[in-house]
Amino acid sequence: MIYADHNATSPLRPEARQAMLDVWGMGATNPSSVHTAGRAARGVLERVRLAIGGAIGSRAEDIILTGGGTEADNLAIHGVAVALDGHCTFLVSAIEHEAVTKAAAHSGVQVRTAYVRPDGTLDLNQLQDQLSDWDHAKLGTPVLCLMLANNETGVVQPVAEAARIVREAGGLAICDAVQGLGKIPVNVGLLGVDYLSLSAHKIGGPQGAGALWHRAGAPLKAVTHGGGQERGLRSGTENVAAQAGFGAAVEAAVRDLPKYAMLAAYRNDMEARLEREAGVTIMGKAAERLAGTSNFAKPGFAAETQVMAMDLAGVCISAGSACSSGKVKRSLVLLAMGASDALAESAIRTSFGWNSTPEDFTGVADAWLDAARRTVLKETA
Repeated sequence: MIYADHNATSPLRPEARQAMLDVWGMGATNPSSVHTAGRAARGVLERVRLAIGGAIGSRAEDIILTGGGTEADNLAIHGVAVALDGHCTFLVSAIEHEAVTKAAAHSGVQVRTAYVRPDGTLDLNQLQDQLSDWDHAKLGTPVLCLMLANNETGVVQPVAEAARIVREAGGLAICDAVQGLGKIPVNVGLLGVDYLSLSAHKIGGPQGAGALWHRAGAPLKAVTHGGGQERGLRSGTENVAAQAGFGAAVEAAVRDLPKYAMLAAYRNDMEARLEREAGVTIMGKAAERLAGTSNFAKPGFAAETQVMAMDLAGVCISAGSACSSGKVKRSLVLLAMGASDALAESAIRTSFGWNSTPEDFTGVADAWLDAARRTVLKETA
């Protein structure tokens, strides 16, 4: 089997597996307990905070451990809305993950769209225009929601520039960096954002672990209430084993950043072959992209058909982002980029990661071209 769906979830790294086994070997691990076992568990979490902070250029104490990227996004969005007493407006980019778009839609405050250019990057001029005559009395604080890298196309966003624009307008910036961590350098100081959400399982850590970096002094209030863990901002006993796996995966991913960057050459060769032999359209090709991500389309070859054909060939890919329904849906990200319905309905995503090999790229191209020759290429020959 060739696994080319790392953006959905990345296989567990051996370092993360071992870290989790070590925690399970400790026995009872409630980090809120004051006895020896509890303090040992607390020590594990503090080491995880140090690992995450080191990876993103932040203090360990500014890391809030969560149950995943979705929870981190929701904590940032709802926590800001509560802290500002609803006197804010979310500017949500048109390519955000549903964890952000749906959280903003259910926040009880106004939501506006920040549009993207055809290459998949945020339209900074349009953002500037939106904020140039911002009515703070009516709209409250502008809060930009912009991901670091898109999960479907891999397009890297101009987060630092956008954060500067919104900051000059008296606003805040929330960045979903779930797809960026471990694939490109991430530094919260250079990005200039106020909140940054992360997830373990996108970089070879376990599912069910994530984190929110919160700039000291930025408004944020708890949206879940209980024992007051995580500085009172995220109540609930932490999953110590999962977080230990997260910390180990972060350290490994940062170490392997140069190795991940090398995937771009194999990705480019694969795309060139598909363009040459099948005339596919590469989505977001004109912009900077994550090295291991490729989104391409062939009108007339339905995305759902491609996913099933590749699965039968032993290749795991996806169409857009994974969702609970398990169904293939037309990509709203590609439509936001101005893609035609024909392109959006035929686009698939391949995403490679820490354990991918050059042969995986060749195998994906071979399998896809074989499936295409039996359908659309045969019909147009």
